[in-house]
Amino acid sequence: MPKLRVHNLSISLDGYVAGPDQSPDNPLGVGGEDLHTWIFDTDYGRGMSGAAATGEDSVDQRYAVEGDVNIGATIMGRNMFGPIRGEWPDHSWTGWWGPNPPYHHDTFVLTHHPRPSVEMEGGTVFHFVNDSPEAVLKRAFDAAGGQDVRLGGGSATVRQFLRAGLVDELHLAQVPLLLGAGERLYDGLGTLPGYECTRVDSAPKVTHLTFTRRAEH
Repeated sequence: MPKLRVHNLSISLDGYVAGPDQSPDNPLGVGGEDLHTWIFDTDYGRGMSGAAATGEDSVDQRYAVEGDVNIGATIMGRNMFGPIRGEWPDHSWTGWWGPNPPYHHDTFVLTHHPRPSVEMEGGTVFHFVNDSPEAVLKRAFDAAGGQDVRLGGGSATVRQFLRAGLVDELHLAQVPLLLGAGERLYDGLGTLPGYECTRVDSAPKVTHLTFTRRAEH
């Protein structure tokens, strides 16, 4: 059965996945970029920035790569897609990633203000949807053609799908720093019955925690 998976979600010790005061010049908020140093230092991260690979095979590199394996569609929140809030002033904003985003498949952006789909270079198509998590996930599974679906941020989007019990695997990269404010993951989740920690791996800059939904849920 195809799964809904969260990968490489960097999180501070106090539960924040982005810092406060997000803006076009500071998309991850104040201090938020420090959450992602671990992945930028991998060959995976170097490839995203156009830097030369080193041929490493670290714990962090393996986790970074796993997030793309067998993924046929992506779901993300509007805050991850861009900094614009409320009604779209126009359709000129097409994401943080330039003309060729790294997804290369159908990508569903949750928003209360739908707009026409946008086809990008490399096969990425952004669809702007205003529907329940269950309905959006069904569309994403259909688009994935039997592969898994990856759930991106931000924190509000991941919380929605966790509360609905739809996330099959959740990988958190816990970074040893405190942000104190920003976008927090753990608020309003209750006890999350049905999830258990099934994998823990420590690396110099981060601890990787994988939570799996039990089959009976």
